Amino acid sequence: MAESYAIEMRGITKRFGSIVANNNVNLNVKPGEILALLGENGSGKTTLMNMLSGIYKPDDGEIFVNGQPVSIDSPEDAKRLGIGMVHQHFKLVDVFSAADNIWMGKEKAGFVLRKNRYDDIEQIANQFGFELDPKKKVYNMAVSEKQTLEIVKVLYYGAKILILDEPTAVLTAQEIRKLFDVLRTMKEAGHAIIIITHKLNEVLEISDRVAILRKGEYITTVDTASTNEQALTEWMVGRKVDLNIDRPQVETTRPLLEVRDLTIENDEGAVAIDNVNFYIRGGEILGVAGIAGCGQKELCEAIAGLRPIKSGQMIHKGDNIVGLTPKAILEKGISMSFIPEDRLGMGLAPSMSITENMLLKNYREVKGPFVDRKSGRAAAEQVIKDLEVVTPSTETPVRRLSGGNVQKVLLGREIKAGPNVIITAYPVRGLDINSSYMIYNILNTQKKNGVGVLFVGEDLDVMLSLCDKILVLCHGKLMGVVHAHKTTKEELGLMMTGALDLSEKYENKPAGVAKDTLFTDAKGGETDGTSDHEA
Repeated sequence: MAESYAIEMRGITKRFGSIVANNNVNLNVKPGEILALLGENGSGKTTLMNMLSGIYKPDDGEIFVNGQPVSIDSPEDAKRLGIGMVHQHFKLVDVFSAADNIWMGKEKAGFVLRKNRYDDIEQIANQFGFELDPKKKVYNMAVSEKQTLEIVKVLYYGAKILILDEPTAVLTAQEIRKLFDVLRTMKEAGHAIIIITHKLNEVLEISDRVAILRKGEYITTVDTASTNEQALTEWMVGRKVDLNIDRPQVETTRPLLEVRDLTIENDEGAVAIDNVNFYIRGGEILGVAGIAGCGQKELCEAIAGLRPIKSGQMIHKGDNIVGLTPKAILEKGISMSFIPEDRLGMGLAPSMSITENMLLKNYREVKGPFVDRKSGRAAAEQVIKDLEVVTPSTETPVRRLSGGNVQKVLLGREIKAGPNVIITAYPVRGLDINSSYMIYNILNTQKKNGVGVLFVGEDLDVMLSLCDKILVLCHGKLMGVVHAHKTTKEELGLMMTGALDLSEKYENKPAGVAKDTLFTDAKGGETDGTSDHEA
């Protein structure tokens, strides 16, 4: 007797002009099963799932739902077949409530919204263990709440086959555990679930089987219980990959930038960073750990000169650079590169080509009315070669690239500027394992060249391996700065939640210190500001 599949894809091929995104791919998932879809950035994972959800139509091949051949020509067709996809970038109306975001897409909803729509949605949320306030406006929601809303929305439409594209990319460890608990409940209820992810530890924790794509082609499907991270990486990349992160020992220089008593407000006027002190040395990677939303974004933007500072100082070579524009900061001697969390919204111009995005960094330096496209194209070609960016050409708009390739373009442009300080927020979020290790190697190379790096991350294992010191924030307050090789994940977790405060052991600048001196010990000599706990 043939095995019963909720979804089966046979010989699926999808082309975009001369680019073959998927080539003769086979994939299947059973009812009551969680299938992880694994592959490098640009390997065709999202394209394949977009054909299941009706956004694209395959050029060749067949799709079967519950054993029956189907034609999925639109998202409405997918919805009728019980297929729902939660995209990496949420598709919600900010000014609407949770319930109204769901209700407005319901077939034949009519012009009058039913009063009991809140009860219907709350019932579905409770059934699967979600926490969702149906009346809450989307603009007041945290990222995890928005993702919950997207999942509840497809369940409300009757989806029995759920596709999640990078569902944990913006979630905290606690939120990931909650999501996995919900997915297990859905699995027990008979739902078929496909997860696109790059996080191998999560693949091994949550999935039953793993399907692997490489460069648009199907490689294999394996039982999760019989594999490991190293084997999955080799199938995905096609060669052995060293999964150890280096932390080269570099002789550090005097601090490039000192932050004193810094206080910053968020967009709502609340305090995001509260009286924080630290510094960035050349030849050192300083990690910033904290639960999402504890002020990391505001801190990075303030240092880069993109957010006003309520009080405090940022000292470079004795000068306070607070209030200066990025251009004025550069003229003071700090060549700063900022790699923001929002790659397409803040980091790059999505509708512009790779070449044009390269020119955005220094087009003001060109004398005359015309930009030098030749140099921009040469820079784009170099970044594409060095960072292995998958793209049809240098003239491709960056919005058409996969998330990992977008990040490579952004990082490549900022590194080419020759910075002495790099501010980077979640630089490997959404990247495959090969691309992630490439980014770690790039940051280590910059460290060896005497660059100071501020690294905001979410994976504590990575931070402990990559960073020299780790600054920990809780609700915008400094909980301490610790040496990475002398602390643990457990200690960092306690600091992140405010259960452990080591800030008193961190030597803040005493009053009356000369402006060109950084931290001073009790005898008046210069120190690196670390505590007995760290030394």
